[in-house]
Amino acid sequence: MQDIPVQKIKGIGEKFSEELAGMQLFTVEDLLFHFPYRYDTYELKPLKEWMHEEQATIVGKVIHPPTVQFYGKRKSRLTFTVEVENVAIKAVMFNRSFAKNQINQGDIFTLTGKWDVHRLQITVSHYQKGPPKQDETIDPVYSVKGNITNTRLKKAIKAALEQYASEIDEILPNDYLQAYKLPNRSSAIRSMHFPERKTSLKHARRRFTYEEFLIFQLKMQWLRKIKRESSVGYPHQYDEKELQTFVQRLPFKLTKAQRTSLAEILTDMSSPFRMNRLLQGDVGSGKTAVAAICLYAATTANKQAALMVPTEILAEQHYHSLLKMFGDRVTITLLTGSIKGRKRKEIVAAIEGHRAHIVVGTHALIQDEVMFADLGLVIIDEQHRFGVEQRRVLRNKGLYPDVLFMTATPIPRTLAITAFGDMDVSVIDEMPLGRKKIETYWIKENTLERLLEFIKKRIFQGEQAYVVCPLIEESDKIDIQNAVELYEKLQIYFPKSINIGLMHGRLPSEEKESVMTRFIDNELQILVSTTVIEVGVNVPNATIMVVYDAERFGLSQLHQLRGRVGRGDKQSYCILIADPKGEVGKERMKIMTETTDGFELAEQDLKLRGPGDFFGKKQSGLPDFKVADMIHDYRALETARNDAEEIIATGALEKNEMFYPLLKILENDPVFTDKMD
Repeated sequence: MQDIPVQKIKGIGEKFSEELAGMQLFTVEDLLFHFPYRYDTYELKPLKEWMHEEQATIVGKVIHPPTVQFYGKRKSRLTFTVEVENVAIKAVMFNRSFAKNQINQGDIFTLTGKWDVHRLQITVSHYQKGPPKQDETIDPVYSVKGNITNTRLKKAIKAALEQYASEIDEILPNDYLQAYKLPNRSSAIRSMHFPERKTSLKHARRRFTYEEFLIFQLKMQWLRKIKRESSVGYPHQYDEKELQTFVQRLPFKLTKAQRTSLAEILTDMSSPFRMNRLLQGDVGSGKTAVAAICLYAATTANKQAALMVPTEILAEQHYHSLLKMFGDRVTITLLTGSIKGRKRKEIVAAIEGHRAHIVVGTHALIQDEVMFADLGLVIIDEQHRFGVEQRRVLRNKGLYPDVLFMTATPIPRTLAITAFGDMDVSVIDEMPLGRKKIETYWIKENTLERLLEFIKKRIFQGEQAYVVCPLIEESDKIDIQNAVELYEKLQIYFPKSINIGLMHGRLPSEEKESVMTRFIDNELQILVSTTVIEVGVNVPNATIMVVYDAERFGLSQLHQLRGRVGRGDKQSYCILIADPKGEVGKERMKIMTETTDGFELAEQDLKLRGPGDFFGKKQSGLPDFKVADMIHDYRALETARNDAEEIIATGALEKNEMFYPLLKILENDPVFTDKMD
């Protein structure tokens, strides 16, 4: 089916096939797996049983004929009233002014749409004259493009099923279908497109959810096995006694989570395989301390170690904090883009001659001129800020170095096991003792003056403040505060003795570095900024984080911003200025004020925003599942992962013929084979 062009389907000519090609539907398989993105159900229930904002179907008699309002460019709003169960219900339809002539007083209509229980109003997505026909209780709605309509696409899919249903091969072993009570592939495809009942649709969705998760997890587990087997490294024979002495001399005690993560990393480092591990931990949980111990372990094994970070300021901060921790035990070198000329040549020579034991730097570390003598460990901080190619180049600088990725974005377990299925994951999920909790408040803009007075008072006590807003310049489309305008307003409000800086993404790199350095040195007391200060920078004297239009940020992003304060021993505050209109926005603000646990917030954020928005579409590396939903179907995800682990670990994928169809899918996946290369 994957090789049969859509033109072979009865009723699809050259023109229609060209239109389908515009939707990336080239073959019979493409068409059959273009599943509906939603289903309009015409189940009739009493009004009181419909939930607020649920998709509802009602049957009513028109008691007030429609009126139409026109607005904007070719936009319209049609309104009429129907009587349902002796209750007057307002029906609203957008951009269907033509329907005015079809709706008359006394007519009976079946209306489907979003139900507003407070206004007794339905926003209509589908309507038909008369009561619903029994055979149209579930209506699939497809994503379509150009001249292709829902009806036309449905007709093409029906024809494809009539012709080719017998050629749909089963890919899941029969044992699995029976164990999980799943329908076969052919009947499940039919139920996805033409469901007779809700139960048959539910089972079809269950089947494809499991199938998608299993294929993806098999790819991840197989890739992990291949990587591990082909990634022969050199075990770090580090000096355990010396490392133990170093840890005992640290001015703080490691938390249980830090000790567990450290043990996992050191076990990887001493194994004959290359480490490929992600260390994730909340803001301020002590990832850097764990990283420093690992860097030191590498040096006791006479290996070089590299720490790559996204910005020069962050590189300098890490460099100075490592100098403080290591003293003269090892030679630490800093290499960034701004180090040039003779000094740069000396540093490059020291790295090549193994006179530099630990190298901290930005992407300058991956320039061709930088050659390591014996690179054994690579740590990449805020790994999502570097491209895959950049990370690969640094890995290739050594002879099979161990690689540790670090991220301060707490990733829920459900998502981590999917996104990082080919990696080992260590988690630091507790905070160091004695760390003061950041107090978080949600306020409306009408209390702004009180807030500014509070900031002024704290600054006069020697503290500093961040003020963050979403946009750089004024936008006609979105009425929200912006950095430039706010910077000017604050300059007028605060006395001249309080210095205010402005930083945003459009500033040249040197200027950004300069502004940030002045803020770190307390030459600036207030920093007005967009979210360019989100990651990593440590200013212990900054105790106040103000976020304008906070409802426009995700929970994880707000948590990252909050983590910029609370770095010193003074009480810190995070003030969210927001006036959210929707329930989700209000819920987000409420959650932020109630918890400072990044992992809990990440779980909530995932539920509110979905995985694509959580990671950012381009960054996620998540597969584009057609049916499966990682949040709602997490039990199926866990089951599929466990099954995939067993199939790969026992070698059944290659040895047992019942898994041959799945093996074939993996071998034919170009994305997967590219990753293996």
